[in-house]
Amino acid sequence: MEETQLTGRIVTPNDPEYEQARINNNLSVARFPKIIVFCQNTQDVVNALTWVRKKRMPFRVRSGRHSYENFSLVNGGLIIDVSEMNSIKVDRNAMTAKIEAGAALGKVYRQLWKHGATIPAGTEGSVGLVGLTLGGGIGMLTRIFGLTCDNLLEVEMVVASGPTETKQVTASKSSNSDLFWACCGGGGGNFGIVTSLTFKLHPIQNVSIFSITWGWDDFEEAYTAWQTWAPSTDTRLTSEIELFAKDVDRITAQGEFVGSVATLKKLLKPLTSTGSPKSISIKEVTYIEAVRFFDEPSGNEPANRKRSGSFITAPLPLEAILTMKQWLAHAPNEHASLWHQSLGGAAAQIRPEETAYFYRDAIIAQEYLTKWNNPGEERQNVRWIRNVRQALSPYTTGDYVNWPDRFIRNWPKAYYGENFPRLREVKTAYDPTNLFRFPQSIPPYRRRG
Repeated sequence: MEETQLTGRIVTPNDPEYEQARINNNLSVARFPKIIVFCQNTQDVVNALTWVRKKRMPFRVRSGRHSYENFSLVNGGLIIDVSEMNSIKVDRNAMTAKIEAGAALGKVYRQLWKHGATIPAGTEGSVGLVGLTLGGGIGMLTRIFGLTCDNLLEVEMVVASGPTETKQVTASKSSNSDLFWACCGGGGGNFGIVTSLTFKLHPIQNVSIFSITWGWDDFEEAYTAWQTWAPSTDTRLTSEIELFAKDVDRITAQGEFVGSVATLKKLLKPLTSTGSPKSISIKEVTYIEAVRFFDEPSGNEPANRKRSGSFITAPLPLEAILTMKQWLAHAPNEHASLWHQSLGGAAAQIRPEETAYFYRDAIIAQEYLTKWNNPGEERQNVRWIRNVRQALSPYTTGDYVNWPDRFIRNWPKAYYGENFPRLREVKTAYDPTNLFRFPQSIPPYRRRG
């Protein structure tokens, strides 16, 4: 029997494009794979997976390169990269789109906009759609249309079968429903290699967006006003607030409303009447302009980073807000911040056990961010993130699996809550030998006998 060969665009350390091909969005966790296969189609994926199984070579699966801890890279192994599989097919009559797994959010938004439609997803244009979806997917349309995974209809995936064989499966609510459940918040890279996703679409045209900034002196008042308002306001409005390091002297709240400017102005009164805003902007734009507005360029550029996160299930008391203020007053640099997005709305209409995404009762997703230029600054930046997370832990719960943090000890509970045992059952059914593994991957149960 002829041995399976690697196919697709293959990059090795001797190639001039290797350095660009190997790096991810986070430069602080360097990895040097032996081979990177940029798959062009599903057969390339099958061939790569078959090859690494026969060679018993370590491998990882990669799409958008935004794995915070670079779990999608491995030293001396092979990377199965699907980023060049990125076609998008829209069925306007059925209001669905079949999107290959390598498509980045920016391309997805632009293509769907041509049809006057969208899906609720994230804000950074270079993020891969597949990783975002598998972890849940939050963004500026979450409260009206739900999580990205809540709009998922079908997944096509290459999985392990037999000692060395691979096979393609389709998962939906009616076929391989256990695998489909796991794909709705169970994280990327755990069960197989997704090659395409099919979503239901939402028609969209113009939206209203806002941006309000305050200075440091309004810290407590601005955050209190936002957190008590944002998760319970009109479900057509999703918003965020970012608290920056003291030296930056800025607190910024922004959001997107599927409705008129006149209505948005009324909804925003709890914010616009708070403290002494430095600037207030409220305007109507096309949806694709809103996509560009929320796409922060610095998030798309590779950098030395450390991030972590948690969920908030009730408004933070004053002592928690003062804790955030204290840590931001002693931030390692001007790039450190605490970011929050409002949840609730459509995302809360699904029970925690209905999808692998567990934190349906959360009202806010909270992210801790920092980046640095000099490698010598890494230790203090990483320590700051760890300390902030620890200091806020009495007021928060869990963590969003798309914001992985290698320092979280009980990560199964943090990411998946009470859904972890069921995820292990799905893992045991589809990957009993634990082929798809990485730090913080879901382990299968050991089979008796």
